[in-house]
Amino acid sequence: MNSKRALIRSALAGVIALGLGQAQAQTSGSHDGQPAGGKEKCYGIAKAGQNDCGTATHACAGQARKDNAPDEWKYVAKGTCTKLGGKLKPPGGK
Repeated sequence: MNSKRALIRSALAGVIALGLGQAQAQTSGSHDGQPAGGKEKCYGIAKAGQNDCGTATHACAGQARKDNAPDEWKYVAKGTCTKLGGKLKPPGGK
């Protein structure tokens, strides 16, 4: 029974550590669409599974289902989005 309890504690500690890591990654940029480090959101360039945040259809990074979906976005260096074929505003111009 002790080994089972230790395994559960280890798994729980891993989940907590993962959550704290995600929270740190999300706070590295501000929530007004302007991330730190001279980057900008670029819509329509994320490859499947490589988006940086959620959309109306899912809530997490890395859940894009298809390449270059117009509502999926990635952070890119400021001034490079349109050169990559992306857009600076989401579909519908929100």
